[in-house]
Amino acid sequence: MTFSDDCFLADDSTTAEWGAWLATQLKVGDVVYLLGDLGAGKSTLARGLIRALTTPDEDVPSPTFTLVQTYEGRDFDIAHFDLYRLTDPEEVHEIGLFELTDTHLCLIEWPQRLGHFAFDAPWIVRLKEEAAGRRVTLKRPAP
Repeated sequence: MTFSDDCFLADDSTTAEWGAWLATQLKVGDVVYLLGDLGAGKSTLARGLIRALTTPDEDVPSPTFTLVQTYEGRDFDIAHFDLYRLTDPEEVHEIGLFELTDTHLCLIEWPQRLGHFAFDAPWIVRLKEEAAGRRVTLKRPAP
């Protein structure tokens, strides 16, 4: 399948494949916002992306309860954050978000919880339910 910055994804498998496609375009220091309602496919997309940068059988649990999961990638490390349970933007300091942005690729689910700590030029991935699947759109940071 050919992917682009705006695609219809029919199922979880295709969503993970799109994540792997996105992985080929990212580097250490990039921040990726994953936006979408509960169940939109954010963790599925992140799982495909992380496995593309680590190993195909990498265990990639959702970080909903741990808030952050880190992975040693082949070329650089990855940090996957889920901020859904944060109640105050100040809590991002406790989970080490800003310490990892220079040394890791950072994937952030529920970035709205960052409040005034929002990043200036993130990659923005939006997932939205559509028909029997979902639509993904990508906004790249300005060069």
